[in-house]
Amino acid sequence: MRSWTSALLAPVLLLAALATPAPSAAGDPDWVFYTSDKTRYTSPWFAGAHRIMIPFGCTRAPYYSPDPRCADGRGFHHGIDVAMPCGTTLRNRYWARVVGNDALGPAYGATPVVLRNRKRGFDLVIGHTRRVRVEPGDRLKPGTVFARASDDGAPDGCHLHFEKRSVGGGLATATWPRRLLRLQAAG
Repeated sequence: MRSWTSALLAPVLLLAALATPAPSAAGDPDWVFYTSDKTRYTSPWFAGAHRIMIPFGCTRAPYYSPDPRCADGRGFHHGIDVAMPCGTTLRNRYWARVVGNDALGPAYGATPVVLRNRKRGFDLVIGHTRRVRVEPGDRLKPGTVFARASDDGAPDGCHLHFEKRSVGGGLATATWPRRLLRLQAAG
């Protein structure tokens, strides 16, 4: 009797195994990349080498309303999303002061971090963080671990959103953050 039930269950178990996403060394099964760039980048801001999910500028990612700057009804992404496993360490590159995140909406997650460096003229908004170790008013020296990557508020898996703004500026002041992040192709 045992071999008869095993024979009947084997195809069912095989189908269930095929239908269940297997853990992948490639990363989070929710990751969706809206770029053809398959380069892995390193940065002094985060541990490891990771791919960009959504670059700065016009994008086909479905989360953004059509923008007049973009063709074909595409939306505009004001930062760079870098795919990385949840818990990836996040460090600041420059001296910075932590400022309040009250003006940010839920798209950045529950605990986004905003770092300000007046001397260099930027606010850096970092979305989808967890285990945040800083609060508004804290001053950070370069290399300080201040948070970790998360999927909080992110429909497409664990990643960090980096958005460079002018000091005290809103979303309309967002500019290309790549130079600030010092992204370099991993060797």
